[in-house]
Amino acid sequence: MLRFPPFRRKSSRKVSVLRLQGVISATGGRGALAHASIAAVIEKAFRKGKPDAVALAINSPGGSPVQSALIGAQIRRLADEISLPVHAFVEDVAASGGYWLATAADDIWVDDSSITGSIGVISAGFGFQDLIARYGIERRVHTAGEDKSMLDPFRPERAQDIDRLKAVQQRIHTHFIAHVTARRGERLNREKDLFTGEIFIGAEAVTAGLADGVAHMVPKLQELYGKKVRLVHLGQRRPLLQRFIPGILSDAIGAVEDRVGWTRYGL
Repeated sequence: MLRFPPFRRKSSRKVSVLRLQGVISATGGRGALAHASIAAVIEKAFRKGKPDAVALAINSPGGSPVQSALIGAQIRRLADEISLPVHAFVEDVAASGGYWLATAADDIWVDDSSITGSIGVISAGFGFQDLIARYGIERRVHTAGEDKSMLDPFRPERAQDIDRLKAVQQRIHTHFIAHVTARRGERLNREKDLFTGEIFIGAEAVTAGLADGVAHMVPKLQELYGKKVRLVHLGQRRPLLQRFIPGILSDAIGAVEDRVGWTRYGL
């Protein structure tokens, strides 16, 4: 009796698409990115179904430097452990901490109008000491340690507080520069200072060496992995109870923070 081997369709290659969207925040509130809330999804992107590569769809104006580093480090750790290529595709913006996430990839692709860069550190706030004095409100703060209430918005700024803040910012900025330099290496344009906090639009980032080209995700992945490449989309999901019973106050505060983050880039 003749036996014929079963017909096997040649399987297409597969790429996990990991969406990293929103302001990067330790709280991981509504619409925000935090390592604790995205870590399991990152793990799944690299391990589930044995993908041929991982693509990062990035749309983030930045935020917490620590959370950016934690997310980026996990992506690199898994990429090196499993030996998978990682490609980053910038949508509207990958600036500041958002650009840190992009540098976790082996190559970075942007749209003609994408905003990248903003490699710097910022701290912003308000001073209310004159406002409360006008209404006869007395501020009462008692500390053990003269610097415990540093940068209190209800008292005048102190020169030593500003100096201390700038020193902290400088250290964080130095870490950021070292990270970008290590990841982008010789691709960076050494004739220009890329670390002033300046932003770059589309092809400007390519000329600066902060990105590798102008390309959109689907055609670029088809070019790299074949026309029949299969894209498996993954993203952060809010817990079921949070979706049905949101924290009204925390969501409102998170929405304001989110809006401020995007507005900095005219979005």
